[in-house]
Amino acid sequence: MTRPTPDSAVDPPATRPGPAAVTRKRSPARAAGFRTPSWVGWLFVAPALIVYAVFVLRPIALTVQYSLYRWDGIGPSTWAGLGNYARVFTDPDLFASILNAIKLIVFFSVIPVVLGLAIASTIRRIAASRLALVARTVLFLPQVIPLVAAGIAWSWLLSSTGLVNQLLTYAGLGGVARAWLGDFSTALPAVGVIGAWVLLGLCTILLLSGMSKIDPALYEAARMDGAGPLREFVSITVPSLRQEIGVCVTVTVIAALASFDIVYVSTQGGPGNATMVPGLEIYYLAFSERQVGMASALAVVLMVLVLVVALPIQWLTKDRSS
Repeated sequence: MTRPTPDSAVDPPATRPGPAAVTRKRSPARAAGFRTPSWVGWLFVAPALIVYAVFVLRPIALTVQYSLYRWDGIGPSTWAGLGNYARVFTDPDLFASILNAIKLIVFFSVIPVVLGLAIASTIRRIAASRLALVARTVLFLPQVIPLVAAGIAWSWLLSSTGLVNQLLTYAGLGGVARAWLGDFSTALPAVGVIGAWVLLGLCTILLLSGMSKIDPALYEAARMDGAGPLREFVSITVPSLRQEIGVCVTVTVIAALASFDIVYVSTQGGPGNATMVPGLEIYYLAFSERQVGMASALAVVLMVLVLVVALPIQWLTKDRSS
């Protein structure tokens, strides 16, 4: 047998160039060192900034401007300085409306968040059953119903001849029955119950979505250590829902301080001023009493109050793990 000569030898297979040998094609602009100017990025956000400035920042600036004048909205205005703001805190009726809004926080925020935690934890334990789906649907239903319709429906339920008083009468508690929205001592709590009913579903769904992100291994480890349902809820569920709870508290507190539609439909601020809130007071001052400057001052105070309450909540519930 003869060995093949170099001329008749088989050529070695062609090898592909390694990663280091591959050169990327560069665009002419990049090859020339051209960089996109920084101001080009502002062109993309300019439309949103313009809309925000026209429909948010400009009205806020005008409200602050109007709050420094005495003006009926039509005729000439008179400089008032900080007199309108001083009246907000010295006028008993105006200051009482702010206190009523603060009282509503208990009903609009505390009750929905606490009950939402308990209900969401219960639904999570029966997530595989049909009852969980029905419960989520029923609880979220108030978010779909218009607040005006909800206020009218609750006005019928809480009237002197409404379903609530009829049930109390059938249960032998007819002495407790009253016009809940027309009594000075129960009107504000009754409005608070309506707000709690509206916001309970939202808080429950938000908290339930947060619970779905908790690692099940944490609960299994807790059960192996002998922890009961209450201990799991306090040590695992609540700490893991820090951000979700912060969102719920922020949304519900703002809803309490800026409440208008439910109060207007159900009581219109009555009886007397028992359920008067800043949003409704601003409406009456601006459109009924023609005191645009006074209404603007109260609106600015309400805006500052919302920021003072909401910003610390966001800071306390901020996720610092990262």
